[in-house]
Amino acid sequence: MPTILVVDDEAGVRDLIGDALRIAGYETLSAGDGLAGLAQWRSHPVDLCIVDVNMPTMDGFEFVQTVRETDPHLPILLLSARDSAPDVAQGLRLGADDYVRKPFSLEELLLRVAAVLRRATPTEEADALACGPLHMDVERHEVTLDDEPVELSATEFRLLEALLAKKDKLVTREQLLRDVWDITFESETSVLDTYISYLRKKVHRDGFAPITTVRGVGFKLVEPPRA
Repeated sequence: MPTILVVDDEAGVRDLIGDALRIAGYETLSAGDGLAGLAQWRSHPVDLCIVDVNMPTMDGFEFVQTVRETDPHLPILLLSARDSAPDVAQGLRLGADDYVRKPFSLEELLLRVAAVLRRATPTEEADALACGPLHMDVERHEVTLDDEPVELSATEFRLLEALLAKKDKLVTREQLLRDVWDITFESETSVLDTYISYLRKKVHRDGFAPITTVRGVGFKLVEPPRA
């Protein structure tokens, strides 16, 4: 079973999350701050990290930044009591795969954990998807633009895959939240808009801008006209 590292300075929160994860079948490790979390991560194989943002010694943002310097693919889920969009965006920009706001329900947390782990698991399908100069090899987990590699996080890859699979068709916000984040309940999360923005920065180039917004409904990835 996957091993999950829980990093939070509140012992009660660590114990609560750890108990829920173990009941769900996961192995767990824990740490009380970012530095202790890094020591655990360096000493043990870890499949996912759940990290609080507000911690002494080293906060969650610093933890994510440090891990991403050597491991761009380890799934990281942030816990944040901060409600402001800039704080959430900062965590995602540094490389977190998802975030859950405190206070949270254990049911929601476990759903998010399962979704992040699923996105990080290579698919067995060998489909090749493309849109103009943008190509995705699903089996190899590779994306190229004009034959140059594009580095994507697990979440960015899954989001692009969902759009490519329905090229030239509208994909609603509800569909993307369900397929990429496993969010099947009413949610006001801005994580989709944040990741669409990051994806555009990586695949929109030299006049090629395939990801379009259908205001209030969803998004569409459009094949460019043939020259």
